[in-house]
Amino acid sequence: MYSQGMVGFGHIRRNASIAQALRHSTLQPDVMLIAEAWQAGALLMPPGVDCVTLPALRREADGGYNPRFLLDVSEGELIALRSRVIRSAMEVFAPDLLVVDYLPLGVAGELAPTLEFLKRRGKTRLVLGLRDVLYDPETVKRSWASHENIVAIENFYDSVWIYGDPTVFDPLREYDLVESVVTKARHTGYLDQRPRLEYAKAEAAPLVANLPSGKIALCLVGGGYDGGALAEAFVQSDLPLDTTGVVVTGPLMPWEERQHIRLEAEGRSQFRVLDFVHDPTPLIDRADRIIAMGGYNTVCEALSFEKHALIVPRVKPESEQWIRAQRLRDLGLVDVLHPGALTPEALTEWLASDLGPPPASRSRIDFDGLTRIPAMVAELLDAPFTHTPGDMPLPL
Repeated sequence: MYSQGMVGFGHIRRNASIAQALRHSTLQPDVMLIAEAWQAGALLMPPGVDCVTLPALRREADGGYNPRFLLDVSEGELIALRSRVIRSAMEVFAPDLLVVDYLPLGVAGELAPTLEFLKRRGKTRLVLGLRDVLYDPETVKRSWASHENIVAIENFYDSVWIYGDPTVFDPLREYDLVESVVTKARHTGYLDQRPRLEYAKAEAAPLVANLPSGKIALCLVGGGYDGGALAEAFVQSDLPLDTTGVVVTGPLMPWEERQHIRLEAEGRSQFRVLDFVHDPTPLIDRADRIIAMGGYNTVCEALSFEKHALIVPRVKPESEQWIRAQRLRDLGLVDVLHPGALTPEALTEWLASDLGPPPASRSRIDFDGLTRIPAMVAELLDAPFTHTPGDMPLPL
């Protein structure tokens, strides 16, 4: 399973959830995750799952790439190094199945030599995995659905999995994708994040136990590189008297912003600031309300645990989070605040409002992706498979 990294933890966390589901199925494959080292080191893995780590890249505002940590290595040199690591891992591991997240050719085409090798070898099935919303339709047509990517899907991939429910957002229709992609595509349903508690709960137990009794309002900003405004507004808001506010700043938030938020919170006894947690699901399970940006995994977590959530999505330079948040708001599953309207007073008002019973998210939209995917893998590999209790049949 390949995750290109660069921004946040969404790609690797999706693949880790799928790896866990496969290990718990009757297939029980060995799973190798290919990811950037700083991401892979932050994940709790079940037995049978390991990582090949790549040196980290950073995506720039102009669309280019630069090494995240290495100072005297060029972009081209780092891409070449990553490409050779990936190819070597494939030669030795010889997978039956490769699941590639989001980019058909990988970052800057780094997967191309590996895809050619696997095609010649002829023993590996390939799947491209996509989140529900990529970008706005114009951006998808201009960038993701480029000629090179479409040809790669046609030539190398056996299937395209969409980790979502088309009643929320159907990328096949919304992006008017070509027939050669549509015929390979299947919606899996969203990925229920509750099973992650099996590995995360024990490690997070001391943290959760040390939280005050009473209600918890949890603020999540993903990796945190552009989450400073939301985190700061949260620690400046006024909480109900029986509520403790917990904000997780994320490892990519600039140090100066993180320090400023911590100083803001120090004078307010109701707030706790955490720099990073390996897996937020225990905190989400404990929380009564969630205030968060609108990344795929964070939204899946709030919906999986059926929490009242206020989504303050990123709207620039990409509108992915804004599109997702609006669709879920229209279904009555989340509340949405445009970042242009973000103020401590707006958060105070939402936290004090009577929101009624929690949203019945799992009965409103399809959250059976992690029970379907093992059967879809077995179908691709023509492998023996037995549904375990709770497994769902293949989608039509």
